[in-house]
Amino acid sequence: MVIATLLLLFSIPQMDDTAKVVNGSPAVASDSSTKDSTLVASALPSAPAPKVKADVEPIAPNAAAQPFLAAKPVFTRPRETPRQRKIWYALTVAGHSGAAFDAWSTHRAVAGGYGQEANPFLRPYASSNAIYAATQVSPLFMDYLGKRMMVSQHGWVRKLWWLPQTVGAGMSFFSGAHNVGVVH
Repeated sequence: MVIATLLLLFSIPQMDDTAKVVNGSPAVASDSSTKDSTLVASALPSAPAPKVKADVEPIAPNAAAQPFLAAKPVFTRPRETPRQRKIWYALTVAGHSGAAFDAWSTHRAVAGGYGQEANPFLRPYASSNAIYAATQVSPLFMDYLGKRMMVSQHGWVRKLWWLPQTVGAGMSFFSGAHNVGVVH
């Protein structure tokens, strides 16, 4: 709370009317004329006249208090670049297209009696059109994993962010090509 208050105070520029110079004679502490005040006033010597006229000058905007800026942010999360985002979208399209091709070729091979689904998780969906939705789960997970790897705190993980999507798309296209080869 103290830090927030200090940041708020240092970010507000100083006002011009806080530092005013009074021209003329010295100021009197009170207007009442008592014995004590007259004695004190008469005991003090008079001040010499100033050589330079002291006018009130406005404070330049550059001289005003600047907001407090940290030298280096404490925690910065890496961000994706526009190039990485385009590649990620391209790999997303490739992964989901490969999964759709694999689903089409698997459904065609199973429906034609040329083989059966080897994946036990997809076996219940292989003979119906639900295989198209079921095969999209893996590319969806790979997309999420690739995106998280792209903005990871670890440099070696950020360098390999494209790997899950590429491997997933490659396996889908390989499986689809294998199924087409089994049918022909």
